[in-house]
Amino acid sequence: MRFIDTHCHFDFPPFVDDAENSIARAAQAGVEKIIVPSVDASRFARVSQLAQQHDALFSALGLHPINIALHQDAHLDQLEQRLQTPDAKRVAIGEIGLDLYMAQADFPRQTYLLDAQLKLAKRYDLPVILHSRRTHDQLAQHLRRHALPRCGVVHGFAGSQQQAERFIQLGYAIGVGGTITYERASKTRRTIASLPLTALLLETDAPDMPLQGFQGQPNRPEQARRVFEVLCQLRPEPPDVIADALWQNTLRLFAFPA
Repeated sequence: MRFIDTHCHFDFPPFVDDAENSIARAAQAGVEKIIVPSVDASRFARVSQLAQQHDALFSALGLHPINIALHQDAHLDQLEQRLQTPDAKRVAIGEIGLDLYMAQADFPRQTYLLDAQLKLAKRYDLPVILHSRRTHDQLAQHLRRHALPRCGVVHGFAGSQQQAERFIQLGYAIGVGGTITYERASKTRRTIASLPLTALLLETDAPDMPLQGFQGQPNRPEQARRVFEVLCQLRPEPPDVIADALWQNTLRLFAFPA
C-alpha cells in the first residue's frame, strides 16, 4: 500500500540532519510522499530547499499562528514573493490558521494574518493547510467568506462531528493523525469513523503528536502507516479501499506536479 504523509515538519530535528535515512525509513513503511509545511518566514528557504533536494518531499509555505509574536507584515511580502516564482515542489500554503489554546494568542493579529494568507491562496490557486485549536467555528467563518477554489485540509482534527461536517460542506478535507490511536479520544475516533471516506487525509504532524505507545519519543513520518492501521479498525471499508481513497484524496487536493 502507498501512503502520503500530508503534514510533517521535516525541517526540525530529528529529520533535518538525517534526511536520507528518515526518507528511507518512511518509504519502507509505504510512505512515498511527505508534505513539509513551514511555520515562519525564517524557514521558507529551508523547507523549499528540502523539497528541491529530495524527490519524496514537497513544500508548503505559511505563517503558523503559534508563532504569532514572530510574524511581521514584511513576512507576508516575502511569502508572496516566493509564490510569484514558480516551484513545482510547492503544493500548498501552510501551515496557517487560528489558535486560542496558547496563553498570548493576540487573536486579532491571528485573524489578520489568516485572512491575508487565504487571499494569497486564492490569488495563486493553492490549497491551504490549516491549524485550528479551539477555533473551529471561527475558522469556518473565515473559510466561508474567502471561498477558496482549491480549499485545503483542516489538519490534526479533534473537534466535533458537526464541526467536521461544516468544514466538509465548505469543501475542506479532514486530516487524520495520531489522535485516533488513543482510545480515550473517543469523540474524535467516532467522528473519523463516520465521516465520508472521500474527505479524509493521512498525516503525522511529526515530530509532534506522538502515537499511543510512543509518548516521549519524536513522531516520525513512517508512523502514518500505524495511523492508517488504526483507521482501518475504526472504518467499515476494506483496508485496500481506505488506502486507495486516502491516496487519491491527497492527489486531488494538493498541487503535486504532473
